[in-house]
Amino acid sequence: MGSLDATSTSLAEDLQDLQLDRPAKGLKSVEELEKLTVDEHLSDIERSVYLLSSGQEVQRISVIHNLPDLLRDTESHDECMRRVVPKVREVLHLAQTEMQVAASSAFLQILQKNLVPVQNYSQTFLQTILNSVDSKDPDVASAWLDTLLDVIDLLPKEVIKKEILGSAIAKGQLAQSVQSRLACCRILGKISTKFEPFVIKKEILPVVQSLCQDVDYEVRGCMCRQLDCVARGMGLEATKSAILPELVELTNDEECHVRIAGLETVVNILSLLDAETCGTTIIPLVCKICQQAVQAEDATLPVVATQLGKLCHGISDNLTDEQRQWFIDFYKKLCHVGLEKNKESDLTDIFELEDKLVECRKNSAYNFPAMVLFCGAKQFKPELHLTFTHLCKDPHFLVRKTISSGFHEVCKLLGNNANLIQSDLVALLKDESIEVLRGVISTIPAILDCYMSSGSNHTVSESKSGPLSDIIPAFLASENAIFTSHNWRLQEELMRNLSCLSRCYSSESLYNKVIPILRQKLVKARALPVKVAAAHSLLKLTRKVKKREQREEIYHGLIHDFCHARKCYLRNVFIDICRIVIELYSKKFFKETFYEYLLELHTDSVPNIRLSLCSILPDLKRLLILPTDRGLLQQLDACVRKLLVSEKDRDVSDGIQSAVEELDKIHIPMQSMTRRNFFEQDLDDQKKEEEEKLLLDNEEKELKKEEEAAEKKKGDKRNLVSAKKGSENGSSSRIPGPRKGSRAGLSGSNSTTKKFLYPSHITPEDDNKPVAPLTKGAGTSNNKLVKSKSINCISQIPRRDFEELDSKEVSKTKIVPPGKAPGNKVQVNSNICKPSSGDSNINKKRVSSPKLSRLPLYNSNPNLHHGRPASPSLIPIKASTTSTTNKPSKTTRGSGIPAPGSAGTRRASVPTISTSRRGSLGGQLGTGSYYSLLLLLAWLARQLTFSALFPSFAVVFSFCISAGTHTAKFIKNLVFSDFSYEKLSIYQIMQ
Repeated sequence: MGSLDATSTSLAEDLQDLQLDRPAKGLKSVEELEKLTVDEHLSDIERSVYLLSSGQEVQRISVIHNLPDLLRDTESHDECMRRVVPKVREVLHLAQTEMQVAASSAFLQILQKNLVPVQNYSQTFLQTILNSVDSKDPDVASAWLDTLLDVIDLLPKEVIKKEILGSAIAKGQLAQSVQSRLACCRILGKISTKFEPFVIKKEILPVVQSLCQDVDYEVRGCMCRQLDCVARGMGLEATKSAILPELVELTNDEECHVRIAGLETVVNILSLLDAETCGTTIIPLVCKICQQAVQAEDATLPVVATQLGKLCHGISDNLTDEQRQWFIDFYKKLCHVGLEKNKESDLTDIFELEDKLVECRKNSAYNFPAMVLFCGAKQFKPELHLTFTHLCKDPHFLVRKTISSGFHEVCKLLGNNANLIQSDLVALLKDESIEVLRGVISTIPAILDCYMSSGSNHTVSESKSGPLSDIIPAFLASENAIFTSHNWRLQEELMRNLSCLSRCYSSESLYNKVIPILRQKLVKARALPVKVAAAHSLLKLTRKVKKREQREEIYHGLIHDFCHARKCYLRNVFIDICRIVIELYSKKFFKETFYEYLLELHTDSVPNIRLSLCSILPDLKRLLILPTDRGLLQQLDACVRKLLVSEKDRDVSDGIQSAVEELDKIHIPMQSMTRRNFFEQDLDDQKKEEEEKLLLDNEEKELKKEEEAAEKKKGDKRNLVSAKKGSENGSSSRIPGPRKGSRAGLSGSNSTTKKFLYPSHITPEDDNKPVAPLTKGAGTSNNKLVKSKSINCISQIPRRDFEELDSKEVSKTKIVPPGKAPGNKVQVNSNICKPSSGDSNINKKRVSSPKLSRLPLYNSNPNLHHGRPASPSLIPIKASTTSTTNKPSKTTRGSGIPAPGSAGTRRASVPTISTSRRGSLGGQLGTGSYYSLLLLLAWLARQLTFSALFPSFAVVFSFCISAGTHTAKFIKNLVFSDFSYEKLSIYQIMQ
């Protein structure tokens, strides 16, 4: 029990020790405060000297970091060189590592910024650097050696030869330590490019050869890596005679580290050698190194796989066909190294990431684009296609990740043959590894561009079997795997790259497949950068949507789902959306669509929303142009004033104050000055506005084409039906099809048509004869508008469908026509429209039909104008009270209705038509006005459908037919010359 209490006590003490933010138990002592206190009246130089002499370590490091600033000041430069720099050099002898590293960085900055002349620098700072390179602390020595190598690039040749060359050669002697000899190797490689070839041969080459044969393998490997620089300084001939023998020997070294360095040097030196040297020395040497690496499967194998691409590219011009094929086969072996062993065992090694064979395949996948270039696009299918497929399906994700990252490079090299690896791309897009998806998603825009340019320029919807038909669905499906992970950066990259589908997908496909994904992620994605990327792609793709209704639906959805959202973080996203709209769209579009909704957020109850709004207010003012946007400017000013007056949150108040300061600096241009002074600034905005206008114009053209195609298809169908019926009935067709350029329906050779247009006792020659007024006679039993046989839809012509009235009911029906005494009884046909509310003595039974009040009402007064056809009047019956006298008439010219007085007609069944000018507008118009109105009607008849013009025709006829026979004939010949059958039927009925 006691041990348990002791354990719990110690645990509690340990937990207390973890409280890092607890206050200090005690303050600094008086002595410690005195040591840290410096007289504030001291100058910078005096303070630096004092701190370097008696200050603590942190104060000395501060002085050293500030040394370049002290030397930059011209007033204190000389005094600093005289008092501070010697003190710094003195302190560095016993300084710790942190101060040494700080000094090495400060000394390099002094030379880079030319704060000290080169001669002064070489006498002071350079000597300190050379002495510090031999420090026993490896970290300090490495820091000063890196500084020395950087300084050599900035110093002139004379200073290097005088101050550095002798010291470097001395460090390379065998009696020196390994660290000194390693430093000598790096220094000699750096200064070899500074001297002439004869200086290198005389001074440097003996030391180089000695170090290549050093007893320590690290020295041999380090010197081997510097042979490239030495060879460039010596030239081709000296390299062939002096450097190549040493290099060949180093590639055959017993140590793997040295052989790796030799192989890397061979690859780097290829550009210096001629074809003969490559053919006789380098190619056999490389083949030997590759064979030994495969047989040994040691550390050199991954390096060979890494350097093989550069190596093949460097010697490709000097290879025979057999040698070229050997390198291709060797590369295939490297891509399959270790796969057979993995197949034998299902267990995965815990340390598989460090497996040399996996690293070899990964490096081979990295070099695949170089090998495609080496092999050629034409030989890709027989030589490398199968190997590429195996790499894309490699069991280790690192190999698949590497090949996916270079997939776009392979597509570019293949060109028109890129469709060969389409299935491999689909497999990578369906991979479960997030790392593999990262590689292909990051380069998917370049990949799709290759497929669009190499294969076909058709979109997915236009070419179902194109190269993109399988890639795009797989690309969209990868969204599920990516959003199941917590890698928000990859999610952001996916959302941003979805905008590249505007070139691949049609407008409808974008709206139906891509935009819904973006709208969903815009709402449900967790990370804000993902939302912003989704909004950017959504607004960018919406500009490619052709239908205006779809675009407006997206914009209204953004306003509804974000600006008017209940959640504050969605309303905050709306401000980011507005920033993107300002970037991608024109100023005019933003002001018309989002401007006022954005300003509404100044009344938001959440301070963060109002604070975010303050940051975008200056951008809103930059969009305005006076005097057009004066109203929007007033709204902006009202918003700012309200925030200034009523805002209570401190952060928002500071934000609006900063916004006001920036708003005051913004000048609003005048509309008259925009073209002259602001044309360059608004050029991009004008381009965006023109694109938006062009999108609307294209949409209108497409709609017009669709309407014309529909009308043409409808006309062809009518003609086909008419021709079919005409072929079945021979010459018994009552209404022939209209012909272009002829008076269709009004003239023709078909005798049956004449029988339809004219009664049996009227001939076409009677057109020129005057028509007598209507007389008494028996009428038709039921006068109604019948659908023409050539019409596809019965709704295009109004109908009057009534039940047949009983003869007794008809005889009982009474109406008092205008101009008659109440005692005169007139029988009315059952299809005449019901008069106004005053005539309540008419009884009719009606089957389901349109309301009669929508059809014209006809006056029953007889025609008083001899020689003119009866004119229908749209004025109600009770409004016309002019008394008229009936005159006998045989028929109504041009009408298909039997005239009153003829056989089988009754007066009570045919409505008489009033032509009195007192009660209608027709009497107020002259003949010129009739013809002008008729010309307008003729033009409209060729632009619109007849069903839309029917009310206009009724009005025109009520105005114009009373003008006389010539006007009626003008209507018939001019207006109805190109109309189809239903128009002729209406004309006959209105007569």
